[in-house]
Amino acid sequence: MLDPIPPQTAALPVRPAPNAAGKHDRWRWVGIVLLVLFVGALIGARLLISHAEPILRARIIETLSTRFNSRVDLAEFHVSVMNGLQVSGTGLRVFGSFDPNPSQTGMQPLFAVGSFRFRTTIRSLLRTPMHIETVHLKGLVLNIPPKEERKQAPQLRPKGGKIQISVGQIVADDAALVINTMKPGKLPTEFDISNLVLRTIAPGQPLHFDATLVNPKPVGDVASSGFFGPFQEDSPRDTAVKGEYSFSNADLGTIKGIGGILSSIGNYNGTLGRIVVDGTTETPDFHLSISDHPLPLHTEFHAIVDGTDGDTYLQPVKAKLANSSFVCNGFVIKETQPPGRHIKMDVVVSKGRIEDFLKLGVKTDPVVMTGNVALKAKLDLPPGEPEIANRLKLVANFRVSSAHFTNEKIQEKIDRFSLRSRGKVKEIEASNPDVRSVLSGAFVLDKGVINFSRVQFAMPGTQVNLAGVYSLDGNRFDFHGKARMDAKISQMIGGWKSIFLKPVDPFFSKKGAGTEVPIKISGTKSEPQIGLDFGHKESGAN
Repeated sequence: MLDPIPPQTAALPVRPAPNAAGKHDRWRWVGIVLLVLFVGALIGARLLISHAEPILRARIIETLSTRFNSRVDLAEFHVSVMNGLQVSGTGLRVFGSFDPNPSQTGMQPLFAVGSFRFRTTIRSLLRTPMHIETVHLKGLVLNIPPKEERKQAPQLRPKGGKIQISVGQIVADDAALVINTMKPGKLPTEFDISNLVLRTIAPGQPLHFDATLVNPKPVGDVASSGFFGPFQEDSPRDTAVKGEYSFSNADLGTIKGIGGILSSIGNYNGTLGRIVVDGTTETPDFHLSISDHPLPLHTEFHAIVDGTDGDTYLQPVKAKLANSSFVCNGFVIKETQPPGRHIKMDVVVSKGRIEDFLKLGVKTDPVVMTGNVALKAKLDLPPGEPEIANRLKLVANFRVSSAHFTNEKIQEKIDRFSLRSRGKVKEIEASNPDVRSVLSGAFVLDKGVINFSRVQFAMPGTQVNLAGVYSLDGNRFDFHGKARMDAKISQMIGGWKSIFLKPVDPFFSKKGAGTEVPIKISGTKSEPQIGLDFGHKESGAN
């Protein structure tokens, strides 16, 4: 028996075996394309850099040359295309139109930049003017030329050119402002600027700035913001400036002879050559090194800063030292021989306390007297190495009212003498009058010693006219003159001894006074001596 024939099977498609060689060829072509693109990108980048570098370099030089009417030097310049166009350079110098010979090497530039960098886009490169959002500078030095040099220099103008680049803001680190001078004996005024940001408001308009300046003396940081410009390339000192400032934690100890921590706020307006400043200062612990007695000092001032030499003219300063108010007018100028600041002031004290000024100027504690004081003085403090007390010169007229001596021995002698001079001998032991005095006169302070050409000392029953010297260290005073008393000699002695002195009363009664005798006040702060002075040569004090 034959087996049945199986039904015919349907034909199935046969899948060809994988072609490994074909797959490898496709990846090879992909790699070749990528390589070609990469090489093309490198070539394109190289071509872009080769064209961008000269374009950008030319634009920077032309923009600065046009803006400042002068020659521009640029030592190094580099362009990278990573993340857009990144540009950097070093040795940028702009000389300004005041340069009398811009082709001469070695001239001082108007400003110099150690290094700079910024980033832009390829699209911006194709625009005119090209816009750059932020330029970073390091080592910027701005030189303001001497006023005399500007007057002598020819005014240079660029030959064509236009502004090729606009900048949104400039950020500078480690900058410096140098105000130069040609005056003999004067040093340039230099300000270190740790941070500076300049922002463009509009073409031809002032720049807005935020800056932190390092003040050399007293050492401290000055934070300032305001407007600068438009820059006057023909006359940099006439460039307008306006703003506000704050000065905190300034150490006055960096100025020889004084001490304290100062803070100040204010505003200013004018030009670089003449800046008008109005502000206030607070120094809670102001003191002189000779005394080291800290006192609170507050001032309100109106000052003019002369940018031609850095000198400052105070017109006026209204000050309050502890409980004493006074007004100063004068100047602070910079000198080279010897180096430092020279201060000259006219000082008027209309409402003050003598103890405040004595605390500031003498070592004695407590000070020799208290009382109300009025004073007019001319102060001269030249620079130099000696302590401030040995450099300070003061010519003054003064009046102290309601004076009271803090030294009990001196005040006791004053009290007793006042009673005797009025013939109240019996009250000397029984009363404690605490006499108040009036002291007035004229003096010259020089090298730590006060020379009194005229001193009038008045108290109930007595008027004393003296001349003499007093040392600021309180260790020496020596006064001689005449005392006029209401009572006669016999009345001043009292008791049975007065009977024997009555015959001599007429010899000491002069010009309506009961008694006139020579007197001396001398000794030291620990051993004061007050007495008659018949043996002293006539001093001429009236």
